[in-house]
Amino acid sequence: MSKRKVSGQTKSISDEDAALQKYNDTEGHFSLVRNFRLADLVTIMNGFCGSFSVFSSARYLISNDEAFLYAALAYPLAGLMFDFFDGKVARWRKSSSMLGQELDSLADLISFGVAPALLAFVVGLRTYLDTVVLTGFICCGLARLARFNATVASVPKDATGKARFFEGLPIPSSLGLVAVLAFWTRKGWIEGKEGIPGGLVRLWGAEGGSGELHLVSVVFGLWAAAMVSKTLKVPKL
Repeated sequence: MSKRKVSGQTKSISDEDAALQKYNDTEGHFSLVRNFRLADLVTIMNGFCGSFSVFSSARYLISNDEAFLYAALAYPLAGLMFDFFDGKVARWRKSSSMLGQELDSLADLISFGVAPALLAFVVGLRTYLDTVVLTGFICCGLARLARFNATVASVPKDATGKARFFEGLPIPSSLGLVAVLAFWTRKGWIEGKEGIPGGLVRLWGAEGGSGELHLVSVVFGLWAAAMVSKTLKVPKL
């Protein structure tokens, strides 16, 4: 615990409060950037990769150039590498922070939530119901990350202080879905070629209407449910 004087009295504050106060007390337009730690910059690179995946997907939709699609599929994997190393760097530098924890969650949402959902849309999950499921997938990832930040202190730890398990699927597990999408792209099982495996089911309405759903979207729905599950315990490696 750190201490400071307030009106002649000594007030104890947590290390997290002290770190946040550092940002508040530092003046200047770029004070936030000056206060970044090395691990924070590594985390931002995770968000950079996720953002580039999103824009590469958009480029593919505009140009139909598969080079952009393959780039969009590769960037989340690069984001995972940065997501892995930011924790290593923080422990090496002994400089973890609340800001870093929040940055990590926001970067993960882009790289492993938004980017994979958009990739699924790009390769062919484009019906109205598909987009509803994909939006739910993103929102479940968002809720999963918020829960982790709120409960990480209460999760059982091992001797090194690391959590023993994840509650629900960790959001980086969505790279498994990205790998499947990459395989389909390689095989030509995407929109504009042979089409998505499993085909469509029409739940209501006319052909081509808002009641159609690709069966593969169910997998994204189940994955989303697994991320927010309270009872699913995934051992942490």
